Amino acid sequence: MTAATIAPISYEVKDLSLAPLGKQRIEWAAREMPVIRLIRDRFAAEKPLAGIRLVACCHVTTETANLAIALKAGGADAILIASNPLSTQDDVAASLVADYGIPVFAIKGEDNETYHRHVQIALDHKPQVIIDDGCDVVATLVQERPQQLPDVIGTTEETTTGIVRLRAMLRDGVLTFPAMNVNDAETKHFFDNRYGTGQSTLDGIIRATNILLAGKTIVVAGYGWCGKGTAMRAAGMGANVIVTEIDPVKAIEAVMDGFRVLPMAEAAPLGDLFVTVTGNKHVIRTEHFAAMKDGAIVCNSGHFDIEIDIAGLKTLSSEVRTVRPFTEEYRLASGKSVIVLGEGRLVNLAAAEGHPSAVMDMSFANQALAVEHLVTNRGRLEPGIHSIPEDLDRQIATLKLQAMGIVIDSLTEDQTAYINSWTSGT
Repeated sequence: MTAATIAPISYEVKDLSLAPLGKQRIEWAAREMPVIRLIRDRFAAEKPLAGIRLVACCHVTTETANLAIALKAGGADAILIASNPLSTQDDVAASLVADYGIPVFAIKGEDNETYHRHVQIALDHKPQVIIDDGCDVVATLVQERPQQLPDVIGTTEETTTGIVRLRAMLRDGVLTFPAMNVNDAETKHFFDNRYGTGQSTLDGIIRATNILLAGKTIVVAGYGWCGKGTAMRAAGMGANVIVTEIDPVKAIEAVMDGFRVLPMAEAAPLGDLFVTVTGNKHVIRTEHFAAMKDGAIVCNSGHFDIEIDIAGLKTLSSEVRTVRPFTEEYRLASGKSVIVLGEGRLVNLAAAEGHPSAVMDMSFANQALAVEHLVTNRGRLEPGIHSIPEDLDRQIATLKLQAMGIVIDSLTEDQTAYINSWTSGT
């Protein structure tokens, strides 16, 4: 582990000698992130974030690196910490420190104590703007450092889990500053959650196990946008997909999309592979493990590592052994085994590289523009949860289309007049 100070830059990363590889990979990702590049260039010219103390708690990946570089170009005094102990790419963390002068506190595999210490280091920065991924920094700030709340301009949040926590904070009357709901921007959840999670989840599973998905029965717990993407991609690989749900509307949608819908208790004996994407806890529990077939594989692509009851699985097990990187076999007292991927953490980041750069281009464009929106409207936004303005959402989609070389139609004057009139009819 490398922990030191370079010039005025403090950092804690695994190994600074990894920086050359990290820089190469950051530049490779940038090729697929034209929208962030355009925002970075404008930020460099306009400096809309000049002097703003900013903390970003994110998965430290090549895509996040390009966001961090754009924020620094905009003038932000930014530091970066990991939002998940297994999601850091150590070479990227090293390059951000060595090549871009951005303080990073993140090490792949860091224990919970280190993770929470890094959250405290982030709060020591006295952030005015927080980019959060799961709401850990904001929750810690509110609970442990209320004296810093008056300095906070606002926060942005890009996960369903984090938005759920922010809404609970709002109900409890403790959210005293504006929070931008990046997660629900159309150019985020329609694409990042569906196409990004769908592809990267299967990527993580395949890297960890090298199994053939065709012909397997895959159980997807949850049919939100992440579940839709995972089910869609699994079916596309030839798997037989079962969906479990608690929401009747989403359950009907899954049925009409061509999937079997069952309670988890009925799906447990049928599945070869289980993927949780619900944002809730203990979706797969001891009674489900006990019912599974020998060699069943379970993994999680929801934000926190609570969707699979790992502690409960341990109580059923007589032995646990690592059989491949990020792949552990739990031998049950009954003689059967259950395979857990990525310690029950985000499998797409624990065992693979997370979402493809092209889709994160839109998600992080939302983050960058949301931060600018908070700073530009400082003092004018009420405390609470705010949607990304529709014009920003459409601006991102337009830039993405332009970068892809795709041209779309526009309304004629006659069409514009028609859709804005109530007098025309049959």
